[in-house]
Amino acid sequence: MQIPFIDFKKLHEPIKEETGAAIQNVIDNNAFVLGKAVSDFEADFANAHDVKHCIAVSSGTDANHLVLWGLGLKEGDEVIIPANTFIATAWGATLCGATPVFVDCEPDNYNIDPKKIEEKITPKTKAIVAVHLYGQPADMDEIRKIADKHNIYLAEDAAQSHIAKYKEKPAGGLSVAASFSFYPGKNLGAFGEGGAVTTNDDELAKKIRMLRDHGSDKKYYHEYYGHNYRMEGIQGAVLGVKLKYLEEWTDRRRAAAKKYKGFLKSIEQIFLPEEMSYARHVYHLYVITTPERDRLQKYLQDNGIASGLHYPVPLHLQKCFEHLGYKKGDFPVTEKLADECLSLPMFPDLSEEQIEYISEKIKHFFKQ
Repeated sequence: MQIPFIDFKKLHEPIKEETGAAIQNVIDNNAFVLGKAVSDFEADFANAHDVKHCIAVSSGTDANHLVLWGLGLKEGDEVIIPANTFIATAWGATLCGATPVFVDCEPDNYNIDPKKIEEKITPKTKAIVAVHLYGQPADMDEIRKIADKHNIYLAEDAAQSHIAKYKEKPAGGLSVAASFSFYPGKNLGAFGEGGAVTTNDDELAKKIRMLRDHGSDKKYYHEYYGHNYRMEGIQGAVLGVKLKYLEEWTDRRRAAAKKYKGFLKSIEQIFLPEEMSYARHVYHLYVITTPERDRLQKYLQDNGIASGLHYPVPLHLQKCFEHLGYKKGDFPVTEKLADECLSLPMFPDLSEEQIEYISEKIKHFFKQ
């Protein structure tokens, strides 16, 4: 049996005609940049996350930048982020000229450890970015207490957590602003690059809309330095179609995660993902850990099972951040996870037969 990490064909085939018609509508109306398809998607996405504003942009990385840029982050400022995240989280700070300051993650949910944040705060700290990693929200109440105490911004990187919930409240409205990614492999993926910023702050939303469009809200009149971070019409059209299926797809991901747990819970040599009591996990990734990670990954590959590593090199050990002076051992939980994490196949159409096959191969590996 051959099992891909993500099965795009199974995901897209049932909605092929619907997405095709939406794309053709964009072409017929020559609405290739922004336009009605994008604005309609913005309204629907905001509604799905119970926020006032959604600003659709060209990628999740651009959304990370726009959140902090819109908040006025600049050279000399510091932004606290988890060491255990994709590097695009850090670019939100660096593209503003600010410095990312890394914090270790919690061992049970892999998100930023609130107990480790306060010791990293300095007079230069202007923001904390809480990443909702793998599809599960960070502990926002505890992080917010720290942000409020020190009068600094709290933002979310929700790139992997579309319609995830923290205490029944959707990600994206748990802070001053949040960034989302619509990279094709995400739970809600475009047919190319895409991203969004969500916020309940009217003035911030207005500013970010201008920053994404050359600092302008009227053509040829530019109030701010800006950039071209606009979403293409075709991506807005595709996302508008796919958003209608996101709740169903999420339920199927959650069901797949439950089946994984049922099949794998008896294996003592692996640690399974834990859904926190405050969270609705949407399982963008299903990440197990084991000291035998590398050997297990090869064994699965030899048996037709694709897998992934998220993330094998922590941010504080990346070459581009050498100048910040971090060293191995600074964040032991993150480093252990980097050495032991393995992402198993996870997508809405993952069948029980496939999950059972994967699980049986993992069991067999540890019985050898």
